[in-house]
Amino acid sequence: MARPKITVVGAGNVGATCAHWAAAKELADVVLIDIVEGMPQGKALDLMQARPIFGFNVEVAGANDYAATKGSDVVIITAGIARKPGMSREDLINTNKNIVANVTKEVAAQSPNAFIIIVSNPLDAMCYVAYKVSGFPKNRVMGMAGILDTARYRCFIAMELGVAVDEIQAMVLGGHGDEMVPVVSATNISGVPLTDLLPIEKINALVERTKKGGGEIVALLKTGSAFYAPAAAAVQMSEAILKDQKRLVPVSAYLQGEYGLNDIFFGVPVILGADGIERILPLKLSDREEEMLKHSAQAVAKTRDELKM
Repeated sequence: MARPKITVVGAGNVGATCAHWAAAKELADVVLIDIVEGMPQGKALDLMQARPIFGFNVEVAGANDYAATKGSDVVIITAGIARKPGMSREDLINTNKNIVANVTKEVAAQSPNAFIIIVSNPLDAMCYVAYKVSGFPKNRVMGMAGILDTARYRCFIAMELGVAVDEIQAMVLGGHGDEMVPVVSATNISGVPLTDLLPIEKINALVERTKKGGGEIVALLKTGSAFYAPAAAAVQMSEAILKDQKRLVPVSAYLQGEYGLNDIFFGVPVILGADGIERILPLKLSDREEEMLKHSAQAVAKTRDELKM
């Protein structure tokens, strides 16, 4: 039986790390695509040479031509210019709109049955571009944001409380930006509400740190942005689809009335399985969280409108 195939578009830090995590987990054969000649080929060969050491038996190939991606099951799009310190996410929009539109055309032509996972920023807007350009059904186009933002939130809670990260159940919803909404009312540590373990001002500080999680890393690195955790999140989504795991995770999904929103990609809890986004789940929120989610949706809708699509 042929192994599944994952294409990763963009062989920079995020893309190469996606290929690394996916190969190490033996999820699928991996194709790395980039416009820079030699770079995806070199990184793919380097990963292949790690196989005897770590013992994973999948193929990793690099290419500059989309013909190599033919018949992909999952396509992870990381291509686009990165945010630089002081640059707003919105500054990125037109450049990345054109990049994501071109990439989507190419991969949709080669792999008409693929699931598309967008990592490029501004995330929710780029999902909208891929959805419109691909013509794929809404269950097969999604954005990686909620899992990453939730991982940051869980990480900061674990660091604060000195507990194991896998004991922490949490969910971050909304747009992938400073208006994201960590859902404190649904956050618990093995069933114990976070509000029982930390005073509200400590929780508020963790929420703020989560919202600025990407910016904190950009400021520390000075050149470039986060890549280990974003890549891990995209690979977890790929795994949920390829292994039909039915994971309940937050992803940027196309909404048609859910959460009172229409014609927008927005971070919400979904069941992720072999059919991609199999269900969008309603989540009971506090009044304040509802208000914050509305505010986040306004910011995402504004960026969507700037796309003029």
